[in-house]
Amino acid sequence: MKRFLASLPLYFFLLFIHSALSQNKNTPTLNAFSNRIFDGKGYQPLSNIKWKFKTEGKIFSSPIAKNGIVYIGSEDGFLYAIEEKSGNLKWKFKTNGAIHSSPSIFENTIYFGSFDGNYYAVNTQNAKLLWKFKTGGEHWLGEIGMWEMKPQTQYMEDLWDFYLSSPVVYTNGKTSLVLFGSSDGSVYSADAKTGTLKWKFKTNGPIHGTPVIDKGKIYIGGWDATLYALNIESGKEIWHFATGTQMGFKGIQSSVAVSDGKVYFGAREPFFFALDAQTGKQIWKYNAENSWILSSAVIKDNAVYVGTSDTYALLALDAKTGEEKYRFKVNGYVYSSPAIAGNTIYFGDFTGNFFSLDLLSNGKKSNFISNDNRKHFASSTLRNDLLDFGYAGQNEDLSFYDNNKKVMDKFYQLGSIVSSPFISNNTIYFGSADGYLYSYNLEKEK
Repeated sequence: MKRFLASLPLYFFLLFIHSALSQNKNTPTLNAFSNRIFDGKGYQPLSNIKWKFKTEGKIFSSPIAKNGIVYIGSEDGFLYAIEEKSGNLKWKFKTNGAIHSSPSIFENTIYFGSFDGNYYAVNTQNAKLLWKFKTGGEHWLGEIGMWEMKPQTQYMEDLWDFYLSSPVVYTNGKTSLVLFGSSDGSVYSADAKTGTLKWKFKTNGPIHGTPVIDKGKIYIGGWDATLYALNIESGKEIWHFATGTQMGFKGIQSSVAVSDGKVYFGAREPFFFALDAQTGKQIWKYNAENSWILSSAVIKDNAVYVGTSDTYALLALDAKTGEEKYRFKVNGYVYSSPAIAGNTIYFGDFTGNFFSLDLLSNGKKSNFISNDNRKHFASSTLRNDLLDFGYAGQNEDLSFYDNNKKVMDKFYQLGSIVSSPFISNNTIYFGSADGYLYSYNLEKEK
């Protein structure tokens, strides 16, 4: 979570500062966050590695697979199309900026955004550019003297702003729209075939979350700490819900999950919310113990599963009441959004571990794999195999922004996993900050 505060409870951070200074039912689009439930039966833990594919940049984008090809973006500026069976490159498409947006597929077109300020539509077969849409500019969240770090005159990018908005497609008869948020503070709706603007909706902050569509509404949140429900056809606001702030820590990075008339999402505030989908009124909220929730939730059998930052956990909450059923503790922040197949949930953590957990065991039956970078750097970076910001930065003055950035770079050496998994043909795919797209076989049903 929060730079040099990351390993400290909030009240210790306050003292330090003072003293130191879904299922989308309306459209057949395939995207990383509308639906995190995949085909599968029973408990299928992680098995052997099938292959891994190296890019030249950290991977924050989440993969997607269709017709034997898996697609993913990289910080090196390329979108990659890789053969599922072999791990061989089919094609790659170059942009002029890092790709932290996750791709979506509709028919034979793949859509994604880049930090070069454009959203792209590319043919999945031959990588031909169909159109690109220029936004008002894409950038990381930032401000001068963020969170009172030094020097207070320096512009500082938010070290925990990992993503760009990922586009989704909505169809209604002959109309197909692609929708996405932007760092310029707008939600855009463009013609999916031509990229022509249909409407835009202006908010009060950058939007790096991904829209989710359900029953004629688009749900999306952003850095103004507000969740919006908009009419999908017109872009008119139906309702909005403002989350709170805590010492300036505000914003919505996650996507919503929609189920049984409720909208579920987490925020930096730090709470996890359940709202009435029709009115936007709060039904319940879960206190995340000063832990941000950047992970997007997945819902199965009246349970909501979502990751946390500082409490290093995958939470299982009662969907009706918000009561915690159990938590599964891991080794670091859980920013990866989980995926479920059969009775198994899969997700990664910030230390480079990737987990498979049997949902019927209440967190007691699981397995995990560690990437090679984690095995190499864990002993020098982690404290008792756990992420600890203060320990990793013990030789630095962490009231300075640049020293916090050094610690983050050390963490990234572990192969942090903030990419969310995708499951296809009994194989699971996920990206890592070590630059690799990983492909692991899943064991047979147990």
